[in-house]
Amino acid sequence: MKKKVALLTMAAVLGLSVTACGSGETTDTAGTTTTTAETTAETTAAETTAAETTAAADTEVANKDKPLVWFNRQPSNSSTGELDMTALNFNENTYYVGFDANQGAELQGTMVRDYIEKNIETIDRNGDGVIGYVLAIGDIGHNDSIARTRGVRKALGTGVDKDGNINSDPIGTNTDGSATAVQDGTLTINGTDYVVRELASQEMKNSAGATWDAATAGNAIGTWSSSFGDQIDVVVSNNDGMGMSMFNAWSKDNNVPTFGYDANNDAVAAIAEGYGGTISQHADVQAYLTLRVLRNALDGVDIDTGIGTPDEAGNTLSEDVYVYNEEERSYYALNVAVTAENYQDFTDSTKVYEPVSNQLDEATHPRKSVWLNIYNAADNFLSSTYQPLLQNYDDLLNLDVEYIGGDGQTESNITNRLGNPGQYDAFAINMVKTDNAASYTSLLSQ
Repeated sequence: MKKKVALLTMAAVLGLSVTACGSGETTDTAGTTTTTAETTAETTAAETTAAETTAAADTEVANKDKPLVWFNRQPSNSSTGELDMTALNFNENTYYVGFDANQGAELQGTMVRDYIEKNIETIDRNGDGVIGYVLAIGDIGHNDSIARTRGVRKALGTGVDKDGNINSDPIGTNTDGSATAVQDGTLTINGTDYVVRELASQEMKNSAGATWDAATAGNAIGTWSSSFGDQIDVVVSNNDGMGMSMFNAWSKDNNVPTFGYDANNDAVAAIAEGYGGTISQHADVQAYLTLRVLRNALDGVDIDTGIGTPDEAGNTLSEDVYVYNEEERSYYALNVAVTAENYQDFTDSTKVYEPVSNQLDEATHPRKSVWLNIYNAADNFLSSTYQPLLQNYDDLLNLDVEYIGGDGQTESNITNRLGNPGQYDAFAINMVKTDNAASYTSLLSQ
């Protein structure tokens, strides 16, 4: 501001000098008078340019103040699940977008239990009165994975308490039901009591360290089926990528229902071939929220615009598809069970959500640049569902997004490609590990 005042003062002094010279030269030739007028015009133009330059400098936004959305992986302690509120409050335009993990986890567990109850006459493959299941765990330090494991164990009665919550630890194998991290559950169906046993569970982590690994899950079901054979009545997975790997490798040919999470296109289609079911976490709503929150912050409008409050194009979300937790600065999409009864409504997971599919006017919502990363370019859900949805919405919201794919193992594989944050207007970050938010905010704080 001091610079601006100095420039204006200098301009005023020059203006007075030119006026004085002009009054003294009014009796000179017309050429001299014209030169004075030109000088005055040039001075005015210079003053205007200086003011515009100063205004532009005044509106430049530091990287630490630019809009930031964490998505899919909520900043949190991977051991306790406690939210990283420092990361969630990085600046006044920082938010998280994901889905209601606990609601979705309970929905998945209920879906599995309902299937068992409806198909009890055929599901106990060896007729021993024990409904045995195996469980593919995605990432033991990921809040969503933890919630899904707990949700299944809660619904089937196999969960045990650990520090006030259901234990989500993998058990390895549990042939005789003696594992301490789980217990045998009981389901009473049509007057008959059935034992429910978690026969095996493990984190699907490959030799390079990547979690949620589909290939590892495919290998695991081979080992489990060799060990347990027809004791396995149900296969459950924390996501569809691992679930479909097990389904294709073994359970499809053996008519064993397999349940996943994410409602990926291939999993939804496989329901017609015996895949038990999956959960749609409304990726269409999540992807929209991820970019919409940035758009609103960039436009300087109320954060609820085009979300709970219709925008000028008519985009709005209803309360039955998302919730906002102000204290956690987090938007959560709600989940829907996808089963044989309704799977045909979910065959295209990359279709934008109709109520928020209207194009914004570029005149009032000028194009902005966004840096966005996917923690693992090989992740089935993020690469085949979430990113295509983001790419559909970025045009609708007039955002030029640079998509960065990570290796699923190290943050540095991603952060090394954020060498010049100053060239972007906003950021959307999907961490490898939920503990590592500081790896990104430290770059933006420089």
